[in-house]
Amino acid sequence: MADERNGLSDARRAIATARSVVVKIGSSALTSLEGGLDTERLDALADAVEARMRAGSDLVVVSSGAIGAGMAPLGLSRRPKDLATKQAAASVGQLALAHAWGTSFARYDRVVGQVLLSAGDFGRREHHRNAQRTLDRLRSLHAIAVVNENDTVATEEIRFGDNDRLAALVAHLVGADALILLSDVDGLYDGDPRKGPATFIPEVRTTADLDGVIAGSGGALGTGGMASKLSAARLAADAGVPVLLAAASDAATALSAATAGTAFAARPVRLSARKFWVRHAADSRGALILDEGAVQAVAHRRRSLLAAGITEIRGTFYGGDVVDLLSPDGAVIARGVVEYDNTELRTMIGRSTNELPEGLHRPVIHADDLVKV
Repeated sequence: MADERNGLSDARRAIATARSVVVKIGSSALTSLEGGLDTERLDALADAVEARMRAGSDLVVVSSGAIGAGMAPLGLSRRPKDLATKQAAASVGQLALAHAWGTSFARYDRVVGQVLLSAGDFGRREHHRNAQRTLDRLRSLHAIAVVNENDTVATEEIRFGDNDRLAALVAHLVGADALILLSDVDGLYDGDPRKGPATFIPEVRTTADLDGVIAGSGGALGTGGMASKLSAARLAADAGVPVLLAAASDAATALSAATAGTAFAARPVRLSARKFWVRHAADSRGALILDEGAVQAVAHRRRSLLAAGITEIRGTFYGGDVVDLLSPDGAVIARGVVEYDNTELRTMIGRSTNELPEGLHRPVIHADDLVKV
């Protein structure tokens, strides 16, 4: 397995030959504070995407930049901090962004479809399926789907790193074989190379390769940063998707030979679709506080959660909902699909199975529906 920066490791080979690819493009790659959208840079990115599609791959683009694209037309000199102004800028910028992508791909007679999603859409099974069908149909019609965060109506979703996470969730949603994150950085370093000496990391095969890495937050135009990209790469790895982190200026190389940037290997055994949904996509409807014995059973011995190990219940939920499992000190240790609603469960906590009525002998959360966080 190659260790050199330009070597072709197993992860890079998988990315270079992937049939289905999700490409996330950061705000800084598309916009500037002074002039809004940079159509020249956008055209270069569209050129790289089109070349990969003509080589036989299906691509979905996750495009940041709506807020950045709306700033210049509205006379804003810096990224807004209040929600109303963010949403106003996004409402202007989304139109400009969709038009720019459509105009750029029209040079190749390629039709563009805009798909606006928020992180919450992935937590609702019906929304999840609808988004999947739309994206699959666009790809089957040889159109290019441009996905963006639905910033005009999002509240909590307009936050640090969300489009990186969104891209990883989209990669899982469409069953992608690779995820490519393009931004203003040329890969992963153990520190910020703009602030001093830093060592480039060409390959991340396990979490041990991240020891000593200090990840920072985003710049003036975006909400991401290295921390969000690392989180997205690990999320994608859970879905069995290798990731390439590269500079947008290296898009042509990243989307062809995959020799640019930092490659992240996928985990050898991917999470099942259900466990991936429980861990990363589903909305948590409540929380269960566990005693130390239950923490050991759930987190370390992969046992089902029984009522006897629960000390407190938080929130309103129903059987089939996803809840967080917390240690006595409040740390989230796992998530799972609960069998009972909160009112029924309150009559059960702290009681052993043989103390419960016959109809309540099922585990609170079965081991097959538990995922360690």
